[in-house]
Amino acid sequence: MALEMFRKKETLAMRKKLIGQSCRLFYSDDPVKIVRARGQYLYDENGKRYLDCISNVQHVGHCHPSITQAATTQMKLLNANSRFLHDNIVQYADRLAATLPDKLSVFYFVNSGSEANDLALRLAHQYTQHEDVIVLEHAYHGHLTSLIDISPYKFQKLTGQKEWVHVAPIPDTYRGIFREDHPNPAQAYADTVKDVIDKVHQKGRKVSAFFAESLPSVAGQILLPKGYSTKVAEYVRSAGGVFVADEVQTGFGRVGSHFWAFQLQGDDFSPDIVTMGKPMGNGHPLSCVATTAEIAGAFTANGVEYFNTFGGNPVSCAIGLAVLDVIEKEDLRGNSSRVGGHLLDRLTQLQTKHPIIGDVRGVGLFVGLEMVTDKEQRTPATDAAAQVVRRLKEDYICVSTDGPWENIVKFKPPMCFSMEDADLVADRIHHILTAWCLQRQGCGFDSHGGPVRKGEKMYEMYSLL
Repeated sequence: MALEMFRKKETLAMRKKLIGQSCRLFYSDDPVKIVRARGQYLYDENGKRYLDCISNVQHVGHCHPSITQAATTQMKLLNANSRFLHDNIVQYADRLAATLPDKLSVFYFVNSGSEANDLALRLAHQYTQHEDVIVLEHAYHGHLTSLIDISPYKFQKLTGQKEWVHVAPIPDTYRGIFREDHPNPAQAYADTVKDVIDKVHQKGRKVSAFFAESLPSVAGQILLPKGYSTKVAEYVRSAGGVFVADEVQTGFGRVGSHFWAFQLQGDDFSPDIVTMGKPMGNGHPLSCVATTAEIAGAFTANGVEYFNTFGGNPVSCAIGLAVLDVIEKEDLRGNSSRVGGHLLDRLTQLQTKHPIIGDVRGVGLFVGLEMVTDKEQRTPATDAAAQVVRRLKEDYICVSTDGPWENIVKFKPPMCFSMEDADLVADRIHHILTAWCLQRQGCGFDSHGGPVRKGEKMYEMYSLL
């Protein structure tokens, strides 16, 4: 029996009545009601098609037939508690192990990135017998209480920083304390972590873990300088702690050149614990923690069974296996490299034409466009970024913003995103920024096609306020 379809106005009224208001919608002033999707496209109740640049969860594309087939086939056969012996969980763990460094050989399956990160904290505490955790500025690792405690993005707005949590500077070479002109930003930023460790020791405390996203996302699509993680891991392990790589946003080939974003740091680097989530099930709740036999052994030795009702069930693992198959068969890592590289090129070209674009950065289909009101001061253009998001929605393109000042337009689309999609996005952004300039009267264009106007700071021409 088909569910009743409400009109958009009715659905919105019911949501406001029944769903907690802290659960916010995209485009809250005028939400898009999506009723179906396929590939990189969303469709509203009127059949309008939107290009989805947001949904990194639907990793291989919305409603991929291979994924839905795997799910329904297994669901018709069996879905049971993972404490019953079954092939799917071990086959899936074996496939994941083949993508990771050899030492990461033990797996715990759970249902969300938050669950995975919470379990990683428990593993680190049990193995090291230490409490303190080092995280990066603006970090976000999940919505559980334990994870809000280690997420400056959240705790700075709530109860504040706990005594056992320590925050290191984010290695942002565009806006951070060491920038693109620094001769060795990786070493410089790693040394700030060493400084934090020294301060922890001065307080008579000990470090359990350094916890970081392999590519900080909420912080603004940040690329860690190569070599940073290797040096940080050296410092942290010397202090008796472990290195936890949060791959919930960035794993499963999104960076193109590698299966995991931490591998961008070099072949000589391996975390002690890796967490994964969002893209694993292509929308089905599935996540995982991978760690070493030594850390897993310490967790077992505490004498308390670890039990997860739904984690690693046959249906979830069948879906996870199907996602891995599609990534390989459709060369989605290669597509991420090619299309992501093309999108970066196109947006970098726009940067030369529009002074409001301060920085373009990314790897594969993990891309950020940072907007500023002044290129010299790098002042965040929060309102302009929000306007770009709204205007792109009018052109049936869904994007969102990130960063501490919400001035970075981010692109983390399904991995089937195409060259034509990248061109469409770049063309529409160019059109939007050029139209703003023209609306401010008297803009011309330089030899590169960028807007110019004598005697006025360029960014002022983009203001529609």
